[in-house]
Amino acid sequence: MERRTGLIRTLIALSVFLFWAPVSTATAAPAAAAGECGVLAPGASAAAERAIAAACAEVDAGTWYTWGGGHGAQPGPTYGQVDPSDPEDSKHDPERRGFDCSGLVRHAYAEATGSDILNGVVGQQHYTHRAAERFTAAQGLAPLLPGDLLTWGTSKDLHHIAIYLGAGKMVEAKESGTKLMVSDVRLNGTYYGAVRVNTGQVTGHIHQTWGTAVWTKAEPFLKAARVYAFPGSTTIRVECQKHSEMVESDGYKNDVWSYLPDYKAWVTNIYIKGPAWLEDVPECKS
Repeated sequence: MERRTGLIRTLIALSVFLFWAPVSTATAAPAAAAGECGVLAPGASAAAERAIAAACAEVDAGTWYTWGGGHGAQPGPTYGQVDPSDPEDSKHDPERRGFDCSGLVRHAYAEATGSDILNGVVGQQHYTHRAAERFTAAQGLAPLLPGDLLTWGTSKDLHHIAIYLGAGKMVEAKESGTKLMVSDVRLNGTYYGAVRVNTGQVTGHIHQTWGTAVWTKAEPFLKAARVYAFPGSTTIRVECQKHSEMVESDGYKNDVWSYLPDYKAWVTNIYIKGPAWLEDVPECKS
């Protein structure tokens, strides 16, 4: 009787184990664990998740940082160059195929969208006309989503860019002598802000600026507060234009200013390629 009772107890214990064991292993794991390269928070668009996957594939492949890498005719890794400002650390970059920081961002979003939508250096990528939303350094990480682009530097001299993963992490091409990596976001004194990329259709009147360190203004006047400085030729969306203060610069004279909705700022038409009065842009109503 005791042996039979013991056998029954054993069978019951075994059945309980078999019944509950699958439940303990069925809990879904996150897309990527902390410290790994992947989407680490919810809310990202499908395109942003694809961009992260493309960047993380390069991390997993052990791809090198190379100064100037990723800026060939098409997105993708290229052999780098010696950085004139740091020739010793970058001396092996011409021997290595890889990316610099903006080259990686260009590649990731080209893979995500099938189009070279972020071709350019850091300043051009931050000031892209494809910005769906912009965030200041003061806002910190709270409003950010995976796939947002983080930048460092000053308004007219942005020098580094990375892709946010969520949970305070980013994927970046950091510096010569290192491989692409996952890092903690550095919210230090040079962190400038972030941009969320619009990967869909861009609407509005698209134009191109020229010149370097061209400041936009809070109002269409020279003495108005500065907002952003375009470091070089930049693609912009123009909402409307109006006659305001006369400006003389670089051999030109013009009193027309254009309103840029992506920056909530104005710029003199002197620095927008085209005629003094842009033919396809309406006049501002106020």
